[in-house]
Amino acid sequence: MSADRAAGKQLRLKTELPSMPLCLIGDPTRLQQALLNFVGNAIKFTDAGSVTLRVSQLAAEPAGIKLRFEVADTGIGIAPEVLGRLFNAFEQEDSSTTRRYGGSGLGLVISKKIAEAMGGEAGVHSTQGVGSTFWMTAWFGKGSVALPDKVPLQAEAENEIRQHFAGRRVLLVEDEPLNRELSQILLEEAGLVVEIAEDGIVALELAGSRPYDLVLMDMLMPRMGGLEATRKIRQLDKGQHVRIIAMTANAFAADRAECMAAGMDDFIAKPFDPDDFFATLLKWLSDPAT
Repeated sequence: MSADRAAGKQLRLKTELPSMPLCLIGDPTRLQQALLNFVGNAIKFTDAGSVTLRVSQLAAEPAGIKLRFEVADTGIGIAPEVLGRLFNAFEQEDSSTTRRYGGSGLGLVISKKIAEAMGGEAGVHSTQGVGSTFWMTAWFGKGSVALPDKVPLQAEAENEIRQHFAGRRVLLVEDEPLNRELSQILLEEAGLVVEIAEDGIVALELAGSRPYDLVLMDMLMPRMGGLEATRKIRQLDKGQHVRIIAMTANAFAADRAECMAAGMDDFIAKPFDPDDFFATLLKWLSDPAT
């Protein structure tokens, strides 16, 4: 997934992978997100040389093993005085770095939260002008030879979207930055084109100016919430038939009924399961509005 970007900068993309148990139990989607954040940053901040992904085993117990993942680059490196701030929200090295390379820095925050959710940690070692190594650790359970049933189900739905619906336009309405970036990563990895609205007012403006195949609508947002935004979108010429899917932590039957009454088509509970997420997207992309 990162090979083309590395090749475009004439960087070598290398892997150093030891032998592992045949099957480990974990969250492949979240692990992929964290490592893509590390690899993407490494490619962005490296102008010559290589980017290397390493995996090593730190500990083993009867129920599982602890792995360490490293992404090492030969890039610009990071000054010692800013290393401690890199995993804080909205922090980058300095303003000149932001101007030259872009980005919000949220990817590192997300990777750290993913590592912690998987029982591990995240950090960085760097020498300015030489390169950086970003790392994370995580625990994985030991499984049988057969992969869990949910893994191929998720892969099938995501691959189906990527093969048959790549390029479809999705409006993601979410006020919480981490949730927004995690959802955007999933959607874009499936080949969808994502536009962002941070509240219902922005969503209403965008939905009135251009067509979308899907709208993913958070419920509780400042200025205008998801229910009011949905009702107003349904009054627009471009919004009468667009598929609108609620994304909310309130998963009670009454909340579902309220969403449907406001004009929504479906409901995804947060924190969402990737299987359910992609299956729901596939369902409505396969059944376009008329």
